[in-house]
Amino acid sequence: MATIVLDVGETITRDDRYWASWADWLDVTRHTLSALVGAVVARGQDNADALRLARPGCDVGAEYRAREAAGHGEYLDESDLYDDVRHALSALRERGVRVIIAGNQTTRAGELLRALALPADLIVTSEDWGVAKPQPAFFERVLEVAQAPADRTLYVGDHPANDIFPAKAAGLRTAHLRRGPWGCLWADDPEVVAAADWRIDSLSELITIVGD
Repeated sequence: MATIVLDVGETITRDDRYWASWADWLDVTRHTLSALVGAVVARGQDNADALRLARPGCDVGAEYRAREAAGHGEYLDESDLYDDVRHALSALRERGVRVIIAGNQTTRAGELLRALALPADLIVTSEDWGVAKPQPAFFERVLEVAQAPADRTLYVGDHPANDIFPAKAAGLRTAHLRRGPWGCLWADDPEVVAAADWRIDSLSELITIVGD
């Protein structure tokens, strides 16, 4: 592979803080919201549907802005990273691989990720680009910044519908990461198995893939 592009949530970062902060804001127990997230995952619904189930009629965008205004907005630090991230990304770059982080996140999340000085050539979000996964235009942008042909670009993610299927449709190679609720639930789904060129449990396995 010439370029490896990685999703963010449950690929680079844990979502624990994200969902815990939403539970606190909506004044529901963290266990309740966690269970609702599991329910929408199993149903194949959008993540934000868990918030609407916790608070019926919730305007997620309005609540997001209210959180920011109240000083309870997005936050990331080193503790939010999975333990394998820095080692794996550094090793890939040492092998001459272009490393990009690109996921469905806000511009603010992108700023927070860049502030962590991760070993990546580019960190970009869907809000930066004005287009989100699983739209084909998102993966067109991925290929623009990859600086490599589609068949030499690998997209890594946990979510079949947002990551693996659309990346495969765009001609990219794909690696499904068994991490987080989406990655674990759909790991052995026949369609995921068929679409993923590789199925991995850790980002460290990417080092071996590059070496093959």
